[in-house]
Amino acid sequence: MPGPASGGYTPAHLAHIDASRWPGVAIVPDNRILRHRAAAAESRFAAACATAGIGLDPEVPGGADLTVENEELFLRLADSGWLGLAEGYMAGEWRSRDLVTSLAGLLECGFAPRGRFRPGSPGTAAAGGYAGGELPGDLVRLYSGDGMSAFGARFASGVPTTVRTSVPSFVRGAGRGSEPSSHFVDITTLAPPVAVERVDLGPAQRRAAEALLDAARVRTGTDLVEFPCGGGTVALAAARRGATVDCLTADPELAGSVRELLDRGSDGGRVHVAVTENPLPTRLDWAGTYDALVSVEKLEVLGAAGRADYLRAVEQMLAPGGYAALQSVVATDDMRRVGRDALTVSRAYIWPALEHISTEDLHRAVDSSTELRIVAEAHFASHYETTLRLQREIFAANERSAAADGFDIVFRRLWDYQLALMEAMFRLGWLDAVQVTATSRRPLRH
Repeated sequence: MPGPASGGYTPAHLAHIDASRWPGVAIVPDNRILRHRAAAAESRFAAACATAGIGLDPEVPGGADLTVENEELFLRLADSGWLGLAEGYMAGEWRSRDLVTSLAGLLECGFAPRGRFRPGSPGTAAAGGYAGGELPGDLVRLYSGDGMSAFGARFASGVPTTVRTSVPSFVRGAGRGSEPSSHFVDITTLAPPVAVERVDLGPAQRRAAEALLDAARVRTGTDLVEFPCGGGTVALAAARRGATVDCLTADPELAGSVRELLDRGSDGGRVHVAVTENPLPTRLDWAGTYDALVSVEKLEVLGAAGRADYLRAVEQMLAPGGYAALQSVVATDDMRRVGRDALTVSRAYIWPALEHISTEDLHRAVDSSTELRIVAEAHFASHYETTLRLQREIFAANERSAAADGFDIVFRRLWDYQLALMEAMFRLGWLDAVQVTATSRRPLRH
């Protein structure tokens, strides 16, 4: 885990935190320059809260919206900006009555603390890209609706509207010769869900899985690959349709968890879980070809190089005329630099190569890396925002179980913070959730 870039100290309120596990939290950065900058950081933070309408005065009726418990927070802000804000939350140095609203307010007002990301620290984006590791099953069970998978859900109350839209083609030479300069895409938008409760999350996750399978044309007899494996929900849904499923993962722990789930499922015999040595296998690593391929929220954690490699692997795995259906969280045109800065905590502690690209950039990546083309999109941002709210509620309700499972207070705050941060960005319209369908640009000749 990342630690401070310079010298530091451990104050009394952090004595209980394991510094070997959480150096960036247990050790407060400190030197003469940071001490000088901390005063300015405190002033900028107070000004941003005032602009955002976040009350800091505990004496007003109803109390403060945000409470700073320890002044070390401002050393963190001076040292590492938004990462320092997150680590201050993980340290318990500030709290909020409504974390999502406070983060949304700070983001919207453009709060930009002047700290650095500490490049090159273990666990940061500079330390490497996607290595195949996935979220542990014990964690997913603590905040998912179905106990298996953590991806965004599609609730039954969201009415879809579909429009066929012409979008640019990003193929080199498009418009000169055989490649058209644009093509048509069926774009579906789901209306916001209504009257949703926690109990609805599991069925809504299964509904998202079914929508992916529909997009990939999965039916009885389909040879399907889920790449990488997403936890079991999609594979079991496909097996219930009568498909034969290969789940590929480079994470042996995830493979074991999924196999246990499949052993308890009536259709588990149709699913084969394979551990690949290469997180993004080439034709030499995995020679199988399939009628359909599905993937849930992997594109955003691969980084630019990994994303191109992944898309080429998708193309290699699809048989001629096959369909790929990919779910991803993407950036909208409203995404700001401050939003990307705020996500440094996720790159530092969870997904080193995290990058939310736009839907247009996703089209560009598919067109430039493969002979595939995106032919359909389904957008469900409001459903994803609701998913995150319910996941936070479920995780809070399972706090004692999380502690018993070995997730300490620092980790529990980290997980609460990153879910709240994502929810805030969806609330602001900076992030969107999309399921895209891709197939060959050149139709089969009969």
